[in-house]
Amino acid sequence: MRIRPALLTVLLAAPWAALAHVGADGSAHAHVGFSDGLAHPFTGLDHLAAMLAVGVWSALTARQPRDMAAAPLAFAAMLLAGALAGLAGVALPAVEPMIAASLLVLGLLVLARLRLPAPVAAVLVGAFAAFHGVAHGVELAGETGGAAALAGMVLATAVLHGAGLALGWALRTRYSWGPRIAGAAVAVFGAAMLAQVV
Repeated sequence: MRIRPALLTVLLAAPWAALAHVGADGSAHAHVGFSDGLAHPFTGLDHLAAMLAVGVWSALTARQPRDMAAAPLAFAAMLLAGALAGLAGVALPAVEPMIAASLLVLGLLVLARLRLPAPVAAVLVGAFAAFHGVAHGVELAGETGGAAALAGMVLATAVLHGAGLALGWALRTRYSWGPRIAGAAVAVFGAAMLAQVV
């Protein structure tokens, strides 16, 4: 199935229409379970944008196919670690500004197609993912079914990273304007979020 460039751009740029993380989907954790966690990354558009951007950027800039997995795996692992920390009551400062900053930085990385060594890319996105995870862990703390929701969220994260990797790989040698427009949209979205929370 071929993806039309205009449709791809709209799909990747859609996060621009989202609201900031807090309150954007405030009912997502009212009665939590696996399906709630599975759905959240698709309805929390800041997370949707971040996860797709990580995958697209990884595929666009990988020197070898094996390098593509470093950043997505780091994001998923640190999202889980951060969420577990949040569930345990650990709090990080400036969570919302860091989530917004992650969108700004990831959008710029896609826009510029900046190639970083795989370990550096993994550390960078892993650090951002920890803040995304803590935000969810704190939201889920004390909720019945929080662990199941977290499992669903990690699975959805992996699916979105896979989708981003597939899109990025398909666009490595064609439609170069599509990722650039999408990267710019995610970066502007992140900047707008940052302006709201600082």
